[in-house]
Amino acid sequence: RGARVLCGGVSPDRPGWFYEPTVLSGVTPEMRLFLEESFGPVASLYRVEDVEEAVALANATSFGLGANAWTNDEREQERLITELEAGMVAVNGMVVSYPQLPFGGVRNSGYGRELSAHGIREFCNLKTVWIG
Repeated sequence: RGARVLCGGVSPDRPGWFYEPTVLSGVTPEMRLFLEESFGPVASLYRVEDVEEAVALANATSFGLGANAWTNDEREQERLITELEAGMVAVNGMVVSYPQLPFGGVRNSGYGRELSAHGIREFCNLKTVWIG
């Protein structure tokens, strides 16, 4: 549909279900890859003019599990943390799962959290009792 494979993009000729890590550019909002979560080793590269366009592009999805952003500018870091609509935001690193931290997304990437003290409460059934 017009995206460009920068590297990867083929299944190795060997037994099993394998797919090379793939990097694509030129992905547009009309393409399935733009609209859906890719659970394969696929990365899409987008070129934007500024932080506003980057945030708008990142938020133009019905998903929101995790977001990664790279910048050493503290104002940009705060803005990305605040404005990116995701359950987890990693600045200058990759989103990872630690048992001590809540894990989960927003919108179609999940409801609630798992792991940590916050996550364990997702499995509790609380009862409110009031006696007058």
